[in-house]
Amino acid sequence: MFDMRRREFITLLGGAAASVSLPFAAHAQQSRKVPRIGVLLPGTPASFSLRTKAFLEGLRDLGYLEGQTIEIEWKWGQDRVEGLPELAAELVRRNVEVIVTGGTPAAKALKGATGTIPIVMAIIGDPVAAGLVDSLARPGGNATGFSIVAPDLSGKRLELLREIVPNVSPVAVMLNTRNPQSQFELKETQTAARALGLRLHPIQVSPDDTLEQAFAAMSNASARTLIILTDPIFFSQRKSIVDLAARHRLPAMYFFQEFAKEGGLVSYGPSDLDLYRRSATYVDRILKGAKAGELPVEQPTKFELVINLKTAKAIGLDIPPMLLARADEVIE
Repeated sequence: MFDMRRREFITLLGGAAASVSLPFAAHAQQSRKVPRIGVLLPGTPASFSLRTKAFLEGLRDLGYLEGQTIEIEWKWGQDRVEGLPELAAELVRRNVEVIVTGGTPAAKALKGATGTIPIVMAIIGDPVAAGLVDSLARPGGNATGFSIVAPDLSGKRLELLREIVPNVSPVAVMLNTRNPQSQFELKETQTAARALGLRLHPIQVSPDDTLEQAFAAMSNASARTLIILTDPIFFSQRKSIVDLAARHRLPAMYFFQEFAKEGGLVSYGPSDLDLYRRSATYVDRILKGAKAGELPVEQPTKFELVINLKTAKAIGLDIPPMLLARADEVIE
């Protein structure tokens, strides 16, 4: 009888202790700080869907789930460069712990808005030439990230284009006059063209020019092929560019695979999806105490060759079988 009452007393005491401790545990769980990061991208949710998916997958691999273990403030430039500074200022006012971005214009807008909040550039051209970091090895300041600059990339694009179109010259090269990365790539392409004995015809596009004017200039120059240099505005207008190249029956080389998926002939360059996925690792390191200025700007390690065979047939090109075998993806 005594043992039974003793057991009942211990059970009641344990239940009371549990009922007291549960609210404290729940409060501790709720008070645990959830990291909040900002994302500023120059385009639209639709145009950047594959990139943001890769970024979120990278976060998930590290244990971060949006809305559960991390909060994300998304800001979209809607393909309007002039609106980026205000969006950058809005993120700074939200007191996020780190900001992820892509492209030189957005990165510059963020650097102009804050000198303290860490910035991770998921994709950037030459951040040293753009004045965003002191050096690749030791960025200094509050920005770091992943550069798409790689040795001999421009030469490789020219060589691939020559394999597809043996009578490749003259080559039109379309670039944005206001993008430092485009100017850097133009110099590299000119150096590679001299080594290969090819003639280039630069087509410099300013915000006041239309794409139709640019393609008319290519026709006037009797261009046989086209290379589009890296630029976020060209990326946002990729469907129009691809359509104009098809209308002019101009074989074109593009810098990201999204162009080929939209109907462009061929793309060769760093995997943008890989860079966005890798940017999650820098977010993780910064949230754990690393300083952005001490994390080196990394260069691309994965490159992708994508060929649109349907487009090649439409403009009467036969892609060499050996080149098709080397492609990472062939769209038929």
